[in-house]
Amino acid sequence: MTDDLLARARAWAAEDPDEQTRAELEALVERAVAGDEAAAAELADAFDGTLEFGTAGLRGRQGPGSNRMNRVVVTRAAAGLAAYLLDQGARPGDPVVIGYDARHHSDTYARDTAEVVTGAGLQALTLPHALPTPVLAYAIRELGAVAGVMVTASHNPPADNGYKVYLGDGSQIVPPADSGIAERIAAVGPVPQVPRGDGGRVLDNQVLDRYLDTVAELAEDGPRDLRVVYTPLHGVGGTAVATVLEQAGFDAPHVVAPQEEPDPDFPTVEFPNPEEPGAMDLAMELAATVGADLVVANDPDADRCAAAVPAPATDLSKQGAWRMLRGDEVGALLASHLLSRGAAEGTGGTYACSIVSSSLLGKMAAAADRPYVETLTGFKWIGRVPDLAFGYEEALGYCVDPAHVKDKDGVSALLLLCELAARAKADGRTLLDLLDDLALAHGLHATDQVSVRVTDLSEIGAVLARLRETPPTSLGGFAVTAAEDLATGSVETTGVPPTDGLRYRLAEGGRVVVRPSGTEPKLKCYLEVVVDVDAAADEPDAEVRRDAVAAARIAAVGRLDAVRADLVEAAGL
Repeated sequence: MTDDLLARARAWAAEDPDEQTRAELEALVERAVAGDEAAAAELADAFDGTLEFGTAGLRGRQGPGSNRMNRVVVTRAAAGLAAYLLDQGARPGDPVVIGYDARHHSDTYARDTAEVVTGAGLQALTLPHALPTPVLAYAIRELGAVAGVMVTASHNPPADNGYKVYLGDGSQIVPPADSGIAERIAAVGPVPQVPRGDGGRVLDNQVLDRYLDTVAELAEDGPRDLRVVYTPLHGVGGTAVATVLEQAGFDAPHVVAPQEEPDPDFPTVEFPNPEEPGAMDLAMELAATVGADLVVANDPDADRCAAAVPAPATDLSKQGAWRMLRGDEVGALLASHLLSRGAAEGTGGTYACSIVSSSLLGKMAAAADRPYVETLTGFKWIGRVPDLAFGYEEALGYCVDPAHVKDKDGVSALLLLCELAARAKADGRTLLDLLDDLALAHGLHATDQVSVRVTDLSEIGAVLARLRETPPTSLGGFAVTAAEDLATGSVETTGVPPTDGLRYRLAEGGRVVVRPSGTEPKLKCYLEVVVDVDAAADEPDAEVRRDAVAAARIAAVGRLDAVRADLVEAAGL
């Protein structure tokens, strides 16, 4: 612990407007000065640089210090954003929409943002209460705002919070806007000197009602016999989902009671992310009790959608009697649904997914004679694809109505998945049968992920350095036909702008992508293998076709296991 660190901590406490974080910091300083090594280490980490404002906005652990989410950091971010908007041509009185979820202090950060925005001469319009992120994305264009701010950490751990920024087109910020805003934030003076206004106007429920009506109208006439279990995972999606399903003609879902109400502590799950092991256990237990046809879930801010279906007795991926669908599988189902609609209605548009998502979507789009685009990871890129009809990323994010929400939307995706499941049920089929159809038409595309959470971000750099120095020549018995360093590549060579990551193309259509997470301290490795089942596609016997796909799934599990084992060894994980 240095004198400089103590000086920065004391200066921070002097301008902190929040009594709680100021008291925490003062106590931490006192303990550190008294020789408490743990307190000194915590203090050093809290002021180890500044929480970086990037293309995901801000996201991090809450607490005092420049490297944490708190009211000082949020105030500076709001002031920097307002300055950027005015520099870019926004006029005094132009509206900025502000939303927030139910995490600790989200409403306080939203109020601080509103006061700073009005203090800068812009108009702050705050959503009426804690709501899903897609409502904020919808409201930006609906209300003609020049920007939007959503206070959320999405599916991060309970101690975290975040600050997501959208511009007036309803899309998340991308370079160079992120660096431009960061420059204005760095230029903000002492927090007590930041002008503050009255907080602007808190909206009523009209914009929420218009969003819900717009989503409900996505469902077409058709079967509605479907027994659904739903969990919002202690988040803010519950009321919106119930309303939309009712308006679209579905029976009320069976809701997981212990997870029904918003709770920022997320007491029933270790991580509030439906992808994490155990997060869906209560939902699947309820599904078994009520005899559900489908389990659906949102993450805490309801911009993602997860699903589980009854698992065949021979399914190796089952969890009990239920099988979680991977994000790539839900993406393929929704794409197939929308492609068939487009063909029937004579409408089109571009289909898009991220580079870490399955290559299946590209084959489906080509077969339907629809344009296809592959983007960098994140909806900040997918939402900007021109003439977008549908976009998804494997991390449970789906954009099914880009005309109204140019971002992932777990509420509208959930509705269309229920519609598709109800139609399949009316035909005596299941979502798994529809996935078999896609496998027969395009090959069995199986994906998996290796995710490693780290405590020191330098560990991620070390793994990438090892792979760059000694790239694998084969993975899982498949030759690496191309090893691409996405950081040094270009749109011409890799199809996407430079980004930190590595991509290996494998023989027989497989691929592996290794990259750092953009929102969590994780290294992520995305695996895909393709198993050909063309020989069974024209087989008239349905049972023979099913058996062929089942055999392909078993083969894919073995191939993924082999690829994973070789990658873990090559990366030194």
